[in-house]
Order: sequence, then structure tokens, then C-alpha cells
Amino acid sequence: MTSLPAGRFAPSPTSDLHVGNLRTALLAWLFARHTGRRFLVRIEDLDVARVSHDPTVERRQLDDLRALGLDWDSEVIRQSERLEAYAAACARLEADPGTYPCFCTRREIAEAVSAPHSPPGAYPGTCRELTAEQRRERGAGRPAALRIRGDGVAYRVVDELAGPVEARVDDFVLRRNDGAYAYNLAVVVDDIAQGVDQVVRGDDLLSSTPRQAWLTARLGAAVPSYAHVPLVLNGQRRRLAKRDGAVTLADLAGLGVDAAAVRSLLAASLGLAEPGEPVTTDDLLARFDPAALPRQPWIWPGQEASRVSTT
Repeated sequence: MTSLPAGRFAPSPTSDLHVGNLRTALLAWLFARHTGRRFLVRIEDLDVARVSHDPTVERRQLDDLRALGLDWDSEVIRQSERLEAYAAACARLEADPGTYPCFCTRREIAEAVSAPHSPPGAYPGTCRELTAEQRRERGAGRPAALRIRGDGVAYRVVDELAGPVEARVDDFVLRRNDGAYAYNLAVVVDDIAQGVDQVVRGDDLLSSTPRQAWLTARLGAAVPSYAHVPLVLNGQRRRLAKRDGAVTLADLAGLGVDAAAVRSLLAASLGLAEPGEPVTTDDLLARFDPAALPRQPWIWPGQEASRVSTT
């Protein structure tokens, strides 16, 4: 792994990418190229309950990124191939700031009262100070998750689009009770290893950023810059999903909307092109100005998208 500065796009291979995913990928590419960084693609496939068992899903995702005009500067890595790195990070954190086993179920956590000033749903610390005997009793027949001691410290980041964001860091999970490493650990370890110092992603992940930035610092690395971009919403102003109809490149191609037309749609939604204007990624990069990006969600035009033409 290299420490050269980079940005990245990190999809989970659950299904084909939809236009919301592709818009975020395009923005991540533009931010990276605009600032002279490398651009990387990482496959986040740790959550086996959600990841598709169809091996062609990952290939289709990468093919769609290429069809949109995006390129990347290194081979694609997969989180499922980096378990030793996550184990090493957990071992390192065991000493500073400290970790502990947690035997709580989701229901027990939901029913517990969080500490004052903690974010909603924050872990209340039930297992933090258990004695060895109490751990044996609670652990009888119940696998443990591994939590880090965040101790409710307030941590602040300044997002390029959202501005200052501060939250208290609860004792969040590093490794789940089924043995799977948690997203908040894996994403930080991978970003450090790949030299990612610029994180561009959907603003639905903004609330988790202070704890990830805090963990980055605890692992002795420089905290990256962040830019959380508005999501694409459906006509009911809910987060776009495949159930909203023709929202993938394959679906849209079936309606006569090719990848070039989708690129133009996305560009127009970002104020980088006129509606229907044919544009390349090089065109968009030449016009790109992060300060001029829309700060509001984009409402997917639905059936209107099938009427788009770039010819």
C-alpha cells in the first residue's frame, strides 16, 4: 500500500449501482482529480448478510463506473482480503485507548438509557466496567462483540460542504459478535493503508464521521478532509433505491438512455452542464468548482429521464 494522497469510491457489492451511487462516484472522482490526487476504488464486502453471492455484481459495478467515464489508479482491493489488517488494528487499540468485550443484544442496547449528552442510540456502557467474573457470567453461551473506549469525548470535523460537525464518540463496535469487523473500523484502516486523505461520500454518512476521524487519530494517522454530498431522492423525497424503477445503467439502457446520456443528466444535476448537453469527464473536470456545488438533494426525474437525449 502507498501513502501517496488519494480519494476513493467504495461501493458494497449488494446490487447494481443506481444513479445516486453513480453521482457520488462521479463527484468523488472529480474531487480527487481536481486536487491532483489519485483516485481509488475499494470493494466493501465485509457484511456477508448484505453482500450478493452473485460474483458478477462486483464486475457490473466496475463496468458501470468505466462506462460513466471514470478511471482509477491502482488495482481494486476488497475488504474481505484484509482481515489480518483489521485484527492488527484491534490488537493495537487494545492498549490505547482500550477495548472491552460487549455481550449486549441490540434490544438491550435499545432499551437502555444512554449517558447524558450522548448521540441517540449511543452505547450506554453496560459492559464497560464488568469484572472478570461478570464477563464470564454474561458470556456464557453468548458471543461477545469488541468495543473501543470512546468515553463520550467530543470530536469535531469541518466538512467541505456541510461545515463544522461535532459529536460525542461512544464506545462503538470494532468487531461484531459474529466475528465480522465493523464498518467504522475497516473503513478507517483501509483509508490509512491506501493513503486516502480525501473522503467524498453521501451525506447520509455524515453523522458517523466524527467517530471515524477520532479513530483515525487514535491510530496515529492524519485525519482526512471530508466532503459529504447531497443524496439523490425519489419523487417522495426518500432516498433513491432500485425499487424506484429504472435507476441503473442497465435499466436505463433498456429505455434507450445510454451511459453518455446518464453522465449528462448527472452533470446537469450538479450545475456542470446544460440539460441534454453532451459532456465527457474531461469537460466536467475543467468546469468543476467544489464551492459551486448544489447543497440540496437532487430529485430523480423518473420517467422523464427516458426522454433525455445528448444527440
